[in-house]
Amino acid sequence: MGQRGGTARSQADPARPRGLGANYRKLWTASTVSNLGDGIDSAAIPLLAEALTRNPMLFAGVAIAGRLPWLVFSLHAGVIADRVDRRRLMYLCNLVRFALMALLGTAIVLDVANVWLLYAVAVGLGTFEVLFDNAANALMPAVVRRDQLEKANGRLFAGEVVTNQFVGPALGAYLFGLAAALPILLDAGTFLVSAGLIFAMTGTYSRAHRRTTRLSVEAESLAPADGDQVATDPSVASPAGTISSPGRPRAVAEIREGLAWLRQHRLLRTFALLTAAMNGATMMGYSILALFVVGPESVLQLGQAAFGLLFVAGATGSLLGSFGAERTASLLGRGTALRAALLVVGLVPLAIGATGNVLVYLVAQAMYGFAAVTWNVITVSLRQRLVPDELLGRVNSVFRFLGWGAMPFGALVGGLTATAFGLRAPWFTAAAVMSVAIVLALPIVTPRAVAAADDEARATER
Repeated sequence: MGQRGGTARSQADPARPRGLGANYRKLWTASTVSNLGDGIDSAAIPLLAEALTRNPMLFAGVAIAGRLPWLVFSLHAGVIADRVDRRRLMYLCNLVRFALMALLGTAIVLDVANVWLLYAVAVGLGTFEVLFDNAANALMPAVVRRDQLEKANGRLFAGEVVTNQFVGPALGAYLFGLAAALPILLDAGTFLVSAGLIFAMTGTYSRAHRRTTRLSVEAESLAPADGDQVATDPSVASPAGTISSPGRPRAVAEIREGLAWLRQHRLLRTFALLTAAMNGATMMGYSILALFVVGPESVLQLGQAAFGLLFVAGATGSLLGSFGAERTASLLGRGTALRAALLVVGLVPLAIGATGNVLVYLVAQAMYGFAAVTWNVITVSLRQRLVPDELLGRVNSVFRFLGWGAMPFGALVGGLTATAFGLRAPWFTAAAVMSVAIVLALPIVTPRAVAAADDEARATER
């Protein structure tokens, strides 16, 4: 990060080791530990909510509460991520999340937990997740070289998948069966460990350092051969919507810079809208998943322990996608791989809703996991290469505002349609939403457009 100095944009800096480095290992371990806790909670919290209420709308409210901060707060979170030391922001967020989970676990032990407390904790967790994830996503280009981004992101997703989807849910369901507070308190511990690892990362991550680095790179790239001086005054306008005036602009002005940059880039703008459609559609089914799976009134009619094990199917596909996305992109081409991923994501909810069969559910989730991670690895890596570092937090925040902000709407639609038409209805609604999105997007997400974006990214790295 801070060790990159004036070569932050370099494609191949000979002064840096070819490996991903110690800071990446700390970041990867922190992410993996934290995702273990998240995976535990992905089973434990729905099971806790299911124990507190069988009302589909109240149950879906937990998912809505957890995702609502992405809609309300993500744009300002991007401004914060671009203003402050991103590493410091990340470990402080995890300390707060540790406190929230410790509070919930204590309430369960004392037998005072209820669905309203669950809502409040979910809102708090979601708020600090917004801040953490925006900073983490913007941090990656400072941790590894830009030609390593797909490899680094793929390994990060792999660690997330193993812990968040393989180990975590099964462990969370098992521990919940022993004592409801156990998985919640264990998750609190993972936030604490993750905060310590991020704190241990070395380097400088302040806004002033990133701005100085950018100006140094611009001066280096623009310096004429005859030795003429090049202005590096901070007030000089820089390309692609970077900050062009001294001082700290108001938050609204900074948000507009991120919006303006994304608005002028048609392909990345389309990626953002597609991610919103995908996440919103996914939450329609996931918001009532425990009701769909667990108990005699459910569609799949499985027990609590089996609920955690169902995540293994999606995890298998996601893990294969984490390690295979780079190869898939190489074999098919990035554009074709993205189009294939979209089609799979559209077919999965239709298959689940139409059959209500456990085996079909498992196969469909494995396919979804592979497609979703392939989409994420390719699009996130391209975005990290294209967006100027001083704008990356804000552009990421627009992606999160759209992509994650769609989740509470998806959860709301899932709860309403399940209440009105039954537990299969959210899956059919999700399939319909994705069908419309795919038809509109395929003329834009073409192999030629993605190849042009790759060329643009390589040009900015030189």
